[in-house]
Amino acid sequence: MRPDDLKLLSVPGPLALHGDLLLVTVTSPDLTANAYRGGLHRVPLDGGEPVRWTWGDRDQAPRVSPDGRWVAFLRSSGQGKAAVPQLHVLPTGGGEPRRVTDLPLGAGAPVWAPDSRRIAFTARVPEPGRYGTALVEGEDAPAPDAEAPRRITRLDYRVDDVGFLGDRMPRLHVVDALDPDAEPVELTDGAFAVAEPTWTPDGERLVFVVDRDLGVVESLHSDLYSVAAEGGEPELVVRTEGSAAHPFHGPDGTLHFLASEFTGTNGVARNLGLWSYSGSTATRLTDVETVDCERAAGVPVVTGSGILVAVRNRGAVELRRVPLDASGAVLDDLEVVAGQGGEVKSFGADGDRVVAVVSTSDNPGEVVLVGTGAITDFAAPLRAAGVRASVELTGTAPDGYPVHGFLVLPEGEGPHPVVLAVHGGPFMYHTKGFFDEAQVYASAGYAVVLPNPRGSAGYGQAHGQSIVGGFGTVDVDDVLAVLDAALERPELDADRVGVMGGSYGGFMTSWLAAHHGERFRAAWSERAVNAWDSFGGSSDIGWFFADAYCGADPAKQQAMSPLTYAEKISMPFAVVHSEHDWRCPLEQAQRMFVALRRNGVPAEMLIFPGEGHELTRSGKPRHRHQRFDAVLDWWSRHLG
Repeated sequence: MRPDDLKLLSVPGPLALHGDLLLVTVTSPDLTANAYRGGLHRVPLDGGEPVRWTWGDRDQAPRVSPDGRWVAFLRSSGQGKAAVPQLHVLPTGGGEPRRVTDLPLGAGAPVWAPDSRRIAFTARVPEPGRYGTALVEGEDAPAPDAEAPRRITRLDYRVDDVGFLGDRMPRLHVVDALDPDAEPVELTDGAFAVAEPTWTPDGERLVFVVDRDLGVVESLHSDLYSVAAEGGEPELVVRTEGSAAHPFHGPDGTLHFLASEFTGTNGVARNLGLWSYSGSTATRLTDVETVDCERAAGVPVVTGSGILVAVRNRGAVELRRVPLDASGAVLDDLEVVAGQGGEVKSFGADGDRVVAVVSTSDNPGEVVLVGTGAITDFAAPLRAAGVRASVELTGTAPDGYPVHGFLVLPEGEGPHPVVLAVHGGPFMYHTKGFFDEAQVYASAGYAVVLPNPRGSAGYGQAHGQSIVGGFGTVDVDDVLAVLDAALERPELDADRVGVMGGSYGGFMTSWLAAHHGERFRAAWSERAVNAWDSFGGSSDIGWFFADAYCGADPAKQQAMSPLTYAEKISMPFAVVHSEHDWRCPLEQAQRMFVALRRNGVPAEMLIFPGEGHELTRSGKPRHRHQRFDAVLDWWSRHLG
């Protein structure tokens, strides 16, 4: 896979299943338009060729009505309001989609009511005079630099890749999707942010996620509230022990949801569990230590034999079945339904039929019918261009702790130069699924080492918690132990090793360059945390994240900051950042770059305009291509 092969990526995403109708979102980067394009595809369950079903610039989030007659989805197409996702409906028997919303900032994913008529969704509603809206009806909207100043009174006032929050809070809406003249009705007033609504089985109320006490003060805790479908005051349903996500109901009316457990702002590195609420008490169905549910894979699904939920496990994301009467069920007791040896990206079920989008290390994703296997081949063009499967690595840290990771090898006998790539988070993981960066580097001739050190997710909550208060300790030991395990292979060249990573991986890159520089020829540190003192005030999550991981003592934060040891770095060092990164702000890169250059280090800084923290995953396609070109140029200069 070369940088030009980005255009070959056809990535299936969220899907919808009802009877024999299976729809899946398929998205591809369009380098010419510098945008992401794609539509809904209908996938025959008998293994026939998928058929493009909608033809917007970008269609996504399909949902089939309970009676099977309608599909609701989001479409982004054209300019102005049409360029943001707007809700559309389409008969399942065919026809033209009809646009249901015309909202200035677009609509969120649709949720059908049991009556197959009403749809609930969230949408950010801007204050008048902001985000392209007029201050006074009939007047022109002010340009962004002519808007009134923002008065900030909270710590949680912005978030990366979204922007400022208080002047466009998500509100809950309901619309009669079958009435062409119906307008969406707001059920909440914007005093608090609403997320992830679900209908009660009788269609009378909506349950949703909201910050503790309706967001009166900053909090990492969130709870479940409900409101009548006709409007009214929100009512508390479940006060969680931490944070809630993805509420959903079973056929018997039982409310289920995902949630973690913590106190105060100590919410980092906590496993997400599956819970049920009977009307009086909430029960955690899954074990705190061994089961970590993957929120990104979608809402769990109730079947007759249990609840299907995606679970992180040693780099895999597996679809597991949790018994309805479970209580604290450990991972080994949960049936694996799909995703063993891969990564479940989305899933759905109807009756006994279960489908999932599963990615593997050499395939961005295919639709799998459980019991049959893959029923699509979206990756055929990419496979023809050349992709490489990963192999697992195991080793032992100096304290005897077992370490785990992956290796992607290039073609040929070697010896190959080596790139050690550290993931972000740190409570994330290198996956058994597809990683475009590893493929591009391996195709260029580099062996790519992907460690999951202590602090990573998917290896137990204790594994994730083990670096709280200890950045730069056992996590470093584990990263180097995985590298050592890889370098035992004769096809790897131990004298030509580079290190790279983004976010926490950028932190680790800077740290290794300072403390273990003799092991590496060069470093590529991207969107890094380099100095906790300024991160605490400049990052969107700095108000809690720095203290949660490093402690509140400024001396300890300084001791865990790579910038403190910049004078120890002498190798060629690339400082790479996005201009609009609010997670690890640009000042983190600037401070490190200036320190290195003043020390005479051959450092370079590369800044991507208009991008945020997610450049490598969802940035503009041309920037992703240009970044790959820059990475390969860097390693050719220093590992060639």
